[in-house]
Amino acid sequence: MKESFEDLIASYIENKIGISEHFLSEELLNNLKQNLLNLNKNSLLKEAGIGNSEKFSYNEKVRSDAIYWLDKKHNNIFENEFFEIIDAFVLYLNESCYAGITGYEFHYSLYQTGDFYLKHLDQFKNNSSRKYSMISYLNSDWQEADGGELLIYQELCNQKIAPTQGKTIFFKSNELLHEVLVTQNTRMSITGWLKSD
Repeated sequence: MKESFEDLIASYIENKIGISEHFLSEELLNNLKQNLLNLNKNSLLKEAGIGNSEKFSYNEKVRSDAIYWLDKKHNNIFENEFFEIIDAFVLYLNESCYAGITGYEFHYSLYQTGDFYLKHLDQFKNNSSRKYSMISYLNSDWQEADGGELLIYQELCNQKIAPTQGKTIFFKSNELLHEVLVTQNTRMSITGWLKSD
């Protein structure tokens, strides 16, 4: 487990974008993906919004995915396994990098064919508690023609990341503008933020 934590941290230090191909086990990835598919089948996902508190709104011209917030109160065995890994990573990050993370929030995200999310930062203008963004992808057999890449804007060279199953991305929430390009296939992930309140 610590090896995958180091993969994220070392690649983040090198390129401002941490990438690990094995942050979550294949078995857990498949179980989380099945959770997401079941939630969608039961119409429990909700339209994703933009902004927060009084500035919260829905705008399908900016963002068209659907989400479902993870919560320990759900007492879902696979989500709780995911939270245990995140707890261990936060402890490791705080001890090795003095990150000062005190909490987190994560949701499932589902993009259907034609969905996208335009260029944005993950930190709100009126709330700086989100420190690091994390995305774990749940898409087996993803092909280049499926699109849906995460496009991250950097000064020297933009980076396009395919949402292939097993890949976890980690970056500073207030630094990197990014967008989800139009997907041509069902695109699934767990997306969230490590926070310092």
